Amino acid sequence: MLELYIDADACPVKDEALKVARRHGLKVHMVSNMYMRGDGDPAINRVVVPEGADAADDWIVARIDVGDIVVTQDIALASRCLEKSAEAIGPTGKPFTGDNIGMALAMRDLSAHLRETGAIKGNNPSHTKKDRSRFLEALEQTVQKIRRST
Repeated sequence: MLELYIDADACPVKDEALKVARRHGLKVHMVSNMYMRGDGDPAINRVVVPEGADAADDWIVARIDVGDIVVTQDIALASRCLEKSAEAIGPTGKPFTGDNIGMALAMRDLSAHLRETGAIKGNNPSHTKKDRSRFLEALEQTVQKIRRST
């Protein structure tokens, strides 16, 4: 059964992901290191994991299955999910795939190195309406693709 996992700490597209999940009747696991208010929707499993660098990631990876979808901007988590044959989508709508995850990991490491040496600043661009629109479209297409293949 297709389920949606949201790496909810600092996720800018929680509402958009819930909109698609509700339209398709998906079970949602919203995983975070801190309490999140909710509307009492029984289809949403709000999970608070202990503090720790990878606690939310570890919780998600331990439970995802083939064909589940993970929403995350954490490239390392996306890579771990792909290894378990799950789908991973970033908040800008860019899907992580076997073809692009290696480059994404390399770019993440390069950017970290450049920030550490002071060559670049750590500013990330803000999330735009266009990013939200691309995310909605990518998540919708991914759900439909998985449903067609099962």
